[in-house]
Amino acid sequence: MRQPIVGEPPEYELGADEVPWVLGTQLTTRSGPVARAPEGSRVLLIEAHDFARRKPYHHHKLTLVFGGMRRFRDRLRRQGYEVTYVVADSFGEGLADFFDDNPATTLVAMPSPSYGSERRFRELVDSAGGDVRFVENELFASTRRAFDEWANADPDGDAEAGPFKHERFYRWMRRESGILMDDGDPVGGEWNYDDDNREVPPDEWDAPPVPAHDYDETTTETAAWVAAEFDTWGDTDLASFPWPVTRRQACRQLDHFLTERLPEFGPYQDAMRSDEWAMSHALLGAAINIGLLHPTEVVEGIAAAYREGEAPLNSAEGAIRQILGWREFMRHVYRHTMPELATANQLGAPHDLPELYWTGETEMECLSETVGDVHERGYSHHIQRLMVLSNFATLWGVEPAELNEWFHATYVDAYHWVTTPNVIEMGQYGHGVFATKPYVSSANYVDRMSDYCGDCHYYKTKDTGDRACPFNALYWDFLDRNEDQLRSNHRMGLMYGHVDDKRESDEMTAIRERVDDLREMAAAGEL
Repeated sequence: MRQPIVGEPPEYELGADEVPWVLGTQLTTRSGPVARAPEGSRVLLIEAHDFARRKPYHHHKLTLVFGGMRRFRDRLRRQGYEVTYVVADSFGEGLADFFDDNPATTLVAMPSPSYGSERRFRELVDSAGGDVRFVENELFASTRRAFDEWANADPDGDAEAGPFKHERFYRWMRRESGILMDDGDPVGGEWNYDDDNREVPPDEWDAPPVPAHDYDETTTETAAWVAAEFDTWGDTDLASFPWPVTRRQACRQLDHFLTERLPEFGPYQDAMRSDEWAMSHALLGAAINIGLLHPTEVVEGIAAAYREGEAPLNSAEGAIRQILGWREFMRHVYRHTMPELATANQLGAPHDLPELYWTGETEMECLSETVGDVHERGYSHHIQRLMVLSNFATLWGVEPAELNEWFHATYVDAYHWVTTPNVIEMGQYGHGVFATKPYVSSANYVDRMSDYCGDCHYYKTKDTGDRACPFNALYWDFLDRNEDQLRSNHRMGLMYGHVDDKRESDEMTAIRERVDDLREMAAAGEL
């Protein structure tokens, strides 16, 4: 059984009249109610379609969710489970159908991490005239109770005190789990190796090939059905679909990462190249987020690869930090700050998301390439998400909730609990609950960490004038218009010295004019 490795996992049994209810993001027999059900037990899955009509979801995301559910259904049946697979417009209709046929049954389910899911599902079950028992969601590396007890404990004068300090949380997770630890100290003597993980690969470097999967008739039929049934966004061709839809495929993808991609993951994890959409990234987030892989087995596999000399420490630690640290941290931040986080907008950003996020039509090479990647596969790696897509939106002044909706719809690994803290807080500095400053930059960062600027229509070194990179004028304009909130931030002081210089030289006037021009160009589809 796969369970959290930090905190006490839940202990419970299923009664004779209790049936596991498996959601589409919980496709595992190794955790939760299914793992505790006797052989041959009944299991309920409800394939509800109404959520898929609420947003222009990426075709690959819906193919992954529905295809994964159908393949999981078939796997359960092969293993001897008695599966009730209800296809309905809504969960309410599906539950009503189930309880009409099974009136004396109590469902046992793990709630979704998304805000209010347990309450909403309980209401639906009540309306259907049934009963449900919710148990702890085991598909994380830490328990809710363990985090809450740690967060509320006396920090003993720790300078990094506070529940929403990622570095403090990450060190606690490492200590509690024993991952990459040696007698209470971090292996290698350092907690992280960020300084070793900011390299740009040489021109002759080739990324490891992305593993290909053979998709059966169920998956291909699901992909065609999704394209016909729903108003989706993104590429509909399975040739561009690299995502595992079964446990076996997910394990193969994990093995490929550990042996082929992990060794070079660390140094190049922040780099961006127009001809290498995947770089050496794990490509495991989608599988983890629907339950095909448990985060602990991924983390333990990475740690084992290091111990066996198959990956350097900087790569192993960097990958572990993303899962054991950041993913877990996002989950706890989300549950403690909702519902306020979903609509947070502490900088008062007023603008709509530019249409280019949907069309990819822009002369800005970095945005065109990144949106193109998302359109093709429902994916781009974390630096593209943060320092291209979120950075531009923040500088543009996009309302955070609108960008969050775009991420939620277009990424195969995106769910509300995932995107909301990452996009609204980290990406757009919407709340201030853990981000200590806005993660914004001019063209300089994109140029340093990518090859995008070399072939771009715009000049990366120009702030104003024709063909000046939009990032530059927008960056200084952002600092100018948000001065009241940001000048006192100790991490922003140097930049405001430059703002003062630009005001004294009257350069800021030209910058504001350039920003006005950029907004007109965007409205006309000419940016």
